[in-house]
Amino acid sequence: MRFLKNLFDKNKKWAEKIKESDPDFFTKLSKQQNPEYLWIGCSDSRVPANEIVDMMPGEIFVHRNIANVVVHTDLNCLSVIQYAVNVLKIKHIIVCGHYGCGGIKAAMDNQEHGLIDNWLRNIKDTYRFHQDKINAIEDEQEKINLLCELNVVEQVDNICHTTIVQSAWKSGQELAVHGWIYSIEDGILKDLNVCITNQEEISRIHQIN
Repeated sequence: MRFLKNLFDKNKKWAEKIKESDPDFFTKLSKQQNPEYLWIGCSDSRVPANEIVDMMPGEIFVHRNIANVVVHTDLNCLSVIQYAVNVLKIKHIIVCGHYGCGGIKAAMDNQEHGLIDNWLRNIKDTYRFHQDKINAIEDEQEKINLLCELNVVEQVDNICHTTIVQSAWKSGQELAVHGWIYSIEDGILKDLNVCITNQEEISRIHQIN
């Protein structure tokens, strides 16, 4: 605690505040984890999942990475999804991006960023899929914002293409995958009107029989 004592002090104050409002909160929390939601979001420190939707610990299961990407070779993310779907039996998976995402900005330039360039290739692919639509926009910030939205939609599709989600649907499990985006400037979430609830709603080539 020599260097980060302030964080331990904040932790004690936070725990005391919680216990003041609900003395049994941590006792109940320690006995079970039963969230209905899996949140896949960006690692950006300004986008805290629980706070954005005003939820307490235990109410939302969270996975975060640079630019909220779901890659089929990412065993970390896939393991989170499998645990959430198969063990916790969550009912909703939410992919939440945010405007002004640094990962999206980096993917759109032609600079070298180091190791992360390999990760950003996934976003560059999304740009390539929608290149004409994005390039038709003149304002650079609007281009970035559109790619932030399109990236969310792409990740929703990627989740639905997993054997994890499709197996859940085939077994009759209630599960919906949503695409949202968050504005850091005003704190408001926007529904991108992407919600997939069954195998028939994804492309035929990705459906697993």
